[in-house]
Amino acid sequence: MAEVKPFRGLRFDCEKAGDIEKLVCPPYDIISEQQRQDYLAENENNIIRLELPKGEAPYENAGKTLSDWLERGILRRDDEQAVYIYEEEFSVGSERRSFKGCIVRVKLEEFSKGVILPHEETLSKAKEDRFNLMKATNCNFSQIYSLFNDASHEVTARLDRLAQSAPVSELTDGEGVTHRLWAVTDACEIGAVCSAFADKKLYIADGHHRYETALNYRNYCRENGIGNGAEDYVMMMLVDMEHPGLLVLPTHRIVRDLASFDAEAAMAKCAEWFDITAFKGTESMEETLHEKYLAGEKAVAFYCGGDEYRLLVLKDKQAVSSFLPDKSSAYCGLDVSVLHTLILERIFGIDAENMAKQINLTYVKKFDDALSAVDEGRAQCAFILNPTKVEEIRDVAAAGEKMPQKSTYFYPKLITGLVMNEID
Repeated sequence: MAEVKPFRGLRFDCEKAGDIEKLVCPPYDIISEQQRQDYLAENENNIIRLELPKGEAPYENAGKTLSDWLERGILRRDDEQAVYIYEEEFSVGSERRSFKGCIVRVKLEEFSKGVILPHEETLSKAKEDRFNLMKATNCNFSQIYSLFNDASHEVTARLDRLAQSAPVSELTDGEGVTHRLWAVTDACEIGAVCSAFADKKLYIADGHHRYETALNYRNYCRENGIGNGAEDYVMMMLVDMEHPGLLVLPTHRIVRDLASFDAEAAMAKCAEWFDITAFKGTESMEETLHEKYLAGEKAVAFYCGGDEYRLLVLKDKQAVSSFLPDKSSAYCGLDVSVLHTLILERIFGIDAENMAKQINLTYVKKFDDALSAVDEGRAQCAFILNPTKVEEIRDVAAAGEKMPQKSTYFYPKLITGLVMNEID
């Protein structure tokens, strides 16, 4: 199954580069231009210069910056092969949680082989950007986040034991998330970690664009007779999908700019498939949805302003299958599939292409932001969702299918800049 290897990571030399807190950044695709400028204002050596380059020749600039940093010792390559243990510790309300995984090189495999499995669709524009960056730098600056099944949880137990010593890097970011990194260089321990994945499949949680880009880059190297085999591997963070610290948050949907929007008419049509209950106030919305989540019900909340919302609970769990006969029961049972298929497409006329281009649909991570968009007139209504379950992600991927875009939001995101993979 998955082929996993250690590597000599590139890491910042903080004596030359500065404090690690000011050298790292969140994933490139959630950073605004103002945030990018703020990171560079704090420290010109921030990894954002490599991961999200700007200017007239951004990719060429990133390549030159990387070469300069290597020459000056801003970045240095570790002396020994290592498996890197990465931990994130964070708060959810009053609860403190954490999870660990290992950062390794993973051999690239086409999805058709069933070794590494995606769960979401990708956009060509994002892949083109990442491909140009890889050609210019020959480096992975951030990890692809993947999950694996491990009934015995032996991998996590081993990582916990190996992470008893002091980490080689530790920082707490602006959101209060603490990040820790350990480098395991003992050959026996490395062998045990890597061999544990010989019978495992990997499920991509976050980083689909980067994985497909790595495949494209590998093929590009083969076609042009360049590389030495290192391009056959990509840097990944691997986490047990049953780790108690894992957290998947929902991504809500807001509808805007429909030519004819009639909330009551829409609810009347929804009554064919849903039991609909009106509630006063919005304070109970998330809690009410969570109760349905725990009960295994398929439910969404509908809000179009004022001091009330409607809870929509699916009557027949097979309803989506009649419209999507070629899809698996796992796909048809997703909350996002229920919302997209029965409501957005059939009642509001927002088809898959419209959703992908976000013509009448916007994806919102925060509950308060979704409601504010309606209250402030930027949206006509909002649909509040429960999170997708990790086992649902696994089952859809195992069926060889991909979820609609923005079906999952793993929190917290992996930070960029603790360790990098130079494809050498």
